[in-house]
Amino acid sequence: MSNPTIANAANSQTGHQARFNEDWLALGIGLLIFLLALSGLGGGNVLGWVVSTAVWSDPAGALAPTAKSYAGWGGAGALLATYAALLVVLSAAAFLLKLNVRRFALAFTVVFALAYLSWFAGNNAYLAAVTPADQQKFGIAWSLHLTNEGGFVVALIVGLVISNFFPRFAEWLKEAIRPELYIKIAIVILGGFIAVTIAGKLSLASSVLLRGLAAIVEAYLIYWAVVYFVARKWFGFSREWAAPLASGISICGVAASIATGGAIRSRPAVPVLVSSLVVIFAVIEVLVLPFLAQLFLSDEPLVAAAWLGLAVKTDGAAVAAGGIAEALIQAKNAAQGIHYQPGWILGTTATVKVFIDVFIGIWAFILAYVWTNHINVQPGQRARAAEIWERFPKFIIGFVATFLLGFWLAASGTPETLAKLTPSVGVANTFRVIFFILTFFSIGVLSNFRKLWEDGLGKLVAVYVLSLFGFVIWVGLLVSWIFFSGVKPPLAN
Repeated sequence: MSNPTIANAANSQTGHQARFNEDWLALGIGLLIFLLALSGLGGGNVLGWVVSTAVWSDPAGALAPTAKSYAGWGGAGALLATYAALLVVLSAAAFLLKLNVRRFALAFTVVFALAYLSWFAGNNAYLAAVTPADQQKFGIAWSLHLTNEGGFVVALIVGLVISNFFPRFAEWLKEAIRPELYIKIAIVILGGFIAVTIAGKLSLASSVLLRGLAAIVEAYLIYWAVVYFVARKWFGFSREWAAPLASGISICGVAASIATGGAIRSRPAVPVLVSSLVVIFAVIEVLVLPFLAQLFLSDEPLVAAAWLGLAVKTDGAAVAAGGIAEALIQAKNAAQGIHYQPGWILGTTATVKVFIDVFIGIWAFILAYVWTNHINVQPGQRARAAEIWERFPKFIIGFVATFLLGFWLAASGTPETLAKLTPSVGVANTFRVIFFILTFFSIGVLSNFRKLWEDGLGKLVAVYVLSLFGFVIWVGLLVSWIFFSGVKPPLAN
């Protein structure tokens, strides 16, 4: 089973500590990108060369620097500059994670090339054109209407093909397959983008935040108890297996199962196997649930957004599903003449997921206290309050920091400042999209269905399938409907 993120997390339980963990590195890299992007407020953006991809029928004009001031670099120059910058920064992160830097650099070069090529293909007009006017503009008779977010699905599918048909190649790439690092960096940047998006709609934004918090508390307390009961009573799992399984299915997948395994001091193999299942089913959810959301919930977009945050496990898959659902729902509503402001569906999914992430540290401490003091009682061992901080996902600090900074700048700035803020945050958001692309591709490469089945996951799969598709998805939908029904994103001007 080749899952470097899971393996590294498991190793942290057995004493093999890197200089820094992915949480702290994601915090630092995400903040660095966001702060450098804000240099645009001073008149020139030092990151404006980052490459962006437009929907295209002629590939020659698809790539360009994000900021117009760098137009002379051309699309090829922007792409090379983006690759070089990411290679330097992420190779430094690999060094701090005690990875083989040379191997990482070589693998990342291939990962970046394949992932961005997938994104480029997904921006083809036959996949991405939304409206009949777009089809007329590009001279095509039909389109799948996926918008450019369809590039994420292409990257995921390419990764799945590599994992399941070219396992040796997937193994060679594994040093640079870091979905948790990539998505956490993206989420740190996303905080600022969400803040600027919602700054002009404070009443609706506060409603989304409060409803999201209430929804995850209600849903999570139901989820965990039911999954734990099913694993223990119906399938005969020990507490050591049932607790990480309940957390993995209920909260944030990989991070939650590993945090729970550490909290109850389970054998490292337990959360690793559970986490592998989480990754597999997250792929299935990403491929299915956004399209169900478009089909049945396009008239309740924030219900769909909250539902994906509650139902899809792992940060990467949940936020990715929110991004795909936003594109699909926006496209369907646009065909009916309804145009919502962008960012609200994705932002609601991410907000719900962030609240769940925050809850991981609290729940891990509660479980550590219960296991240490009432189940596996050993002389001289007591759970410490400091474990809340130790289990707390540090990248959330970055999400909050960029959110507060972006919100303050948007809410208190002059019209001149606001005119510069939007393109500056847009540059940061371009990096966020690139880290999303890397996340999708990485999730695919980690998902070797045959190998995981050979490792004897049949009984765990049965619990996961029964719990996830039997009630977790539907309870999440019900709770989302209770708290978000009738709440709509603001219409675009």
